[in-house]
Amino acid sequence: MLPIEGKSFVRGDQSSPIWEMTIPELFRRTIDGNRTREAVVFVSHGVRWTFGEFSKEVDRVAAGLRALGLKPGDRVGIWSPNSPEWLLVQFATARIGLILVTINPAYKSREAEYVLKQVGVRALVIAEQFKSSCYVRMLQEMAPELCTSPRHNLQLCKLPELRLCIQTGQSTVTGMYRFEEVIALGAKGQRHELDDVSQTLEPEDAINIQFTSGTTGAPKGATLTHRNIVNNARFVATTLHLGQEDKLCIPVPLYHCFGMVMGSLACLTSATCMVFPAEYFEAKATLDALESERCTALYAVPTMFVSMLDLLDEQRRDLTSLRTGIMAGAPCPMEIMRKVISLMNMHEITIAYGMTETSPVSFQSHVDDPLKRKVETVGRIHPQVEVKIIDGQCRTVPVGQQGELCTRGYSVMKGYWNDPQTTAASIDSEGWMHTGDLGVIDHLGYCRITGRITDMVIRGGENIYPREIEEYIYRHPQVQVAQVFGIPDEVMGEELCAWIIPASRNSVTAEEIQEFCRQGMAHFKVPNYVQVTVSMPMTVTGKPQKFKMRESMIQQLKAGILD
Repeated sequence: MLPIEGKSFVRGDQSSPIWEMTIPELFRRTIDGNRTREAVVFVSHGVRWTFGEFSKEVDRVAAGLRALGLKPGDRVGIWSPNSPEWLLVQFATARIGLILVTINPAYKSREAEYVLKQVGVRALVIAEQFKSSCYVRMLQEMAPELCTSPRHNLQLCKLPELRLCIQTGQSTVTGMYRFEEVIALGAKGQRHELDDVSQTLEPEDAINIQFTSGTTGAPKGATLTHRNIVNNARFVATTLHLGQEDKLCIPVPLYHCFGMVMGSLACLTSATCMVFPAEYFEAKATLDALESERCTALYAVPTMFVSMLDLLDEQRRDLTSLRTGIMAGAPCPMEIMRKVISLMNMHEITIAYGMTETSPVSFQSHVDDPLKRKVETVGRIHPQVEVKIIDGQCRTVPVGQQGELCTRGYSVMKGYWNDPQTTAASIDSEGWMHTGDLGVIDHLGYCRITGRITDMVIRGGENIYPREIEEYIYRHPQVQVAQVFGIPDEVMGEELCAWIIPASRNSVTAEEIQEFCRQGMAHFKVPNYVQVTVSMPMTVTGKPQKFKMRESMIQQLKAGILD
């Protein structure tokens, strides 16, 4: 859609009406027409379900949760990497109106305890462990009474609202139900009740609390409705032209909206088969799944694509079945995108932008957009959404001018759970979600994200936006990842710091990066500190965590490591 009257205001296509339906209604509609088609593949677990089989498994879990006494509106947390149980819980909770609370599998005890308390989780589905994190042990440390409380009605001092724990896997843990035991509790009587419960649900009911990823600090619980995520998933699938013959590979985590809304739920809207390569992203496992399952679509963040491309340099794969997908979460250098298209056959790859609070996607490129648009912008506005770019006085700026991006429409969350003050600070009286992202909309309606308001660095009175510097550094042929941020300085107020990961099998020095910046940018935009590293702190979804990098650099300064 073109901007209106030369202002940075765009309105998405209005011709496709909003679906006023709940997730169970969507589920039933898709299942009824596709019972024998393949729906779910968990490669590493050896699980394959048709849509009909998937429906039966979901109902078994939903009946078991009902048998435990859980009722619509209760919050059910899940703390686990990708697994068949995760997917079943996603749709079983929606089936009976339980609000699913997705917990980052990378969280440690303190973070998980905060989430459980913040939203009053009543039941927790928990994996035994993930990589080096032993969830069961962490929960036992949080709540030592777990070993002595009756498992049907836990009494935990630090977690007073948590009454039930359900563990996936084969181990038996005192105080917890095994997942299979819960399924066995769901006798036929409860299964017959499921439709009755589903019919009481409304599209505007809260059904999911997703915590923001924590790239900038303490996470907040964005509360999303059936209407929010059903429609966002549908518009994502439509933009990709997903259909019954497609198979979408989902190596991104289910706890995040990339996996559970744009991924599994989008597949449900289009009767597309969902393929999960492993419990978490592994480049080899993902390439194996793409090849063996003949996937037609793939989701990943740029760092995941880089890892897969590195392996393809060593061993080519038959990826001729691939057609489309989404790259999101961070900017993509032009050369990486060229390789994804040529080496992975993803000629119809798209870029998506959004945030958890907007269900999540607001902008997405189209499958036939030019390469330059896919690299330099996040595409055009989604259907049934409005976006404007505003200045510091909340005035809509002219086309081509930078300002804060605001979103309005069906996709905006109900609010942050149990936090009306923060909600009011984010969603204004006219329903606009103030994203905190800086952006520019051009005369054709394409949007370019230029940074975060909170990322702005003020050095010696100069306002500097790190995104501009990052995009410039990405032009260096030996740079794979670049992150720029500010750290305190007694003289200048703040100084610029850059963390750099060199491209595969290449090396680059801090001095080379600084000289490269001097050649193309004003002197005050040249990073004073450059750290060349092999890795940097990331969220599970592959987003760099600048606040952790900043903390590391401040500690190095205090220790005299930096000069």
